[in-house]
Amino acid sequence: MNKISEFFGLNCEDMTQNFEKAMKNQICPYTGRICIKMRKSDPNVKIGTCSVKYQNQDIIICPFRLLEYNQIFIDCLHLLTMHEPGNELYLVPEVQIPGGYVDYFLVSVREKKVKDFIGIELQAIDTTGTVWLERQKFLKECGIEIGSEDLQSKKTFGMNWKMTLKTILIQMHHKSETFENLHKHLVLIIQKPLYEHMKSDFNFDKVEGVRLGDPVHIHSYNFIKAKNKLNLSLDLRVSTDSVGIANCLGLNAESKVELQDLIKTLEPKLIDANRLQISVNI
Repeated sequence: MNKISEFFGLNCEDMTQNFEKAMKNQICPYTGRICIKMRKSDPNVKIGTCSVKYQNQDIIICPFRLLEYNQIFIDCLHLLTMHEPGNELYLVPEVQIPGGYVDYFLVSVREKKVKDFIGIELQAIDTTGTVWLERQKFLKECGIEIGSEDLQSKKTFGMNWKMTLKTILIQMHHKSETFENLHKHLVLIIQKPLYEHMKSDFNFDKVEGVRLGDPVHIHSYNFIKAKNKLNLSLDLRVSTDSVGIANCLGLNAESKVELQDLIKTLEPKLIDANRLQISVNI
């Protein structure tokens, strides 16, 4: 039995899905673009594995899988404390600040002027080894023809919990004081198993409860099966400040940027393509 949970957004346990078409199109349903997870030996072949089975859990290994229905952004709206009815919402990807790039800025805008914003970081779980063998086993089980050499490898995959957590906490540390200095919020979006490892492996004495005034927030999500599909749902929220994040790693926060400098970076990016669309099913 293979260990792939989702293939190009399709539940691998639902054999009514057209997995062969998904394999040929290579489209990520969460971005609407070609999947970026490519095979190292052939960049034209996209792996398309959103999540995998590991120790009786479905684990998200691609951050774009967290974009389902834009729910993670909706769950951050309350942190736009200066947002008012009538303001437009924009989602600006890959904004550079001291300490690196922030995955998304959710921006409240009136007449093309920034009124408020929050930074949002997505973190999936990094794997060790390769999921290619499991992918190919899954396709064979679906009756899709694959090369026999693809099943001869004995390479498998594991979860790189410690390095994933250390990397994202260092990044959050580098960026947290910038947001604190601006009196704005930075939100980390992760899956529940990653949050549980984070709590057990690092010093979380100063990360507990949730306070609107804290600059750093962590949103942890369940990922469970419902109606023959794996779905995200908000499980837990906690918050802290730059000292709390530094305390996790035994470090000191140090990066700063002025508010007007950051607004000058954001406003040229307020284009229609970045307007946040929230679909409502009636």
